[in-house]
Amino acid sequence: MVNPLFPTSNNDTSVTPLVGKPIPSDQSPLNQPPVDSLPPDTNAAVNLIRQKLKTIYAEEPDAAQELLEAEAETKPRSKHQQYIESLQQSGKNLAEIQTAWHNYYIGLADAEKFEVWQEFYTSSNAAYRGQMPPQPNSFNPKPAQPPTVQLAPVIVDRLPKKMPIKDIRSLADTRKAILSAIQGQGRLKPRDHLKSLAFGLVCGVVVIAIFLFSFFNEVIIAPFIQPSRHVSSIPLIITASTVSTSSPQVIIPKINVEIPVDYSETSTNENVIENDLEDGVVHYPDTVLPGQNGNAAFFGHSSNNIFNPGKYKFAFVLLHTLVDGDTFYLTYNDKIFVYQVVDHKVVPPNDVSVLNDTEGHQATATLITCDPPGTSINRLVVTGVQISPDPTSNTAAPATPQLAAEPATLPGNGPSLWSRFMGWLF
Repeated sequence: MVNPLFPTSNNDTSVTPLVGKPIPSDQSPLNQPPVDSLPPDTNAAVNLIRQKLKTIYAEEPDAAQELLEAEAETKPRSKHQQYIESLQQSGKNLAEIQTAWHNYYIGLADAEKFEVWQEFYTSSNAAYRGQMPPQPNSFNPKPAQPPTVQLAPVIVDRLPKKMPIKDIRSLADTRKAILSAIQGQGRLKPRDHLKSLAFGLVCGVVVIAIFLFSFFNEVIIAPFIQPSRHVSSIPLIITASTVSTSSPQVIIPKINVEIPVDYSETSTNENVIENDLEDGVVHYPDTVLPGQNGNAAFFGHSSNNIFNPGKYKFAFVLLHTLVDGDTFYLTYNDKIFVYQVVDHKVVPPNDVSVLNDTEGHQATATLITCDPPGTSINRLVVTGVQISPDPTSNTAAPATPQLAAEPATLPGNGPSLWSRFMGWLF
């Protein structure tokens, strides 16, 4: 049986398929004679297929007309788009295209540059919102590139591939949301205000404490000082077997003091004596020495600024605890002189009469320091009468030249940090 889709002639037995080969115009199914004119041996199915094909092609619109309509609707390209399209079709690589486009853009006038950016933003917004520019007709074998690439290839190359819109609120709405979050979550409670107040007070107290300690530490730490802590226990009865008499000292058992005494000072200048007080207790010049009749005067610090030099800043800080009947000792010229307290008083710094002989007593020793401890406001004067050895064995004080002028004030503590600061200011 002969297949109607593969017609053969009586003289040719080879099969020529209709499918896959071009059909001549005279043999097109649309141009074939009706079924009635076919040879009688042709299958009626051929006529049915031809009728269906004719129906399909009859409904197809005219391609040439559609192409003309599409070209009429497509927006004409600007000269900038035409230039970048020519670059893309030139076969150059991306770097060369970008360089050529940059040079082209630099040479444009300001108005034309504005047109370039307007075209770029318009195409970018259309692509970003999913509203792509009109696509070329399907019959155009070379679809145009998106305007984004045409106008700004460098900028587009640096942009992320996807830019999802997560928050499209306006600036005012965003500011309102931030303020609402701050006011809602960061609102301070009453206890937070108390904490801030407490923190401020603590910081203020710390600052004031540092300030006071720096300038007035001699007053602050004076009550806590125990001088000569290295002396564990000074006996109440001093003998040559219990203490060394080779070096001059002042020994006060009640307040645990054992400090060297400087007898070499010859100047009554207050600044000179204050410097000597850094090395211990100073015997005041022009007063008698132990073993001589008269009054021997000795000066010592009560409490000096810890930033000042010297290790005897607190020599007489507890001198105010001595009362009548207490004893203290002076070692001098390999002898021990014992004195019993008979008087203690506070006098102003200009009362220099305490350096004179004590009325009614043959031989005395006077210990003088500043009072209150750490200041130079007044002077504490503790006077003791010699009870050993017997004062009758003392020698008379040698005649000394009279001072040109009596001292105006009694020596005191060295200058404090505050006094130095005020002196620097004024």
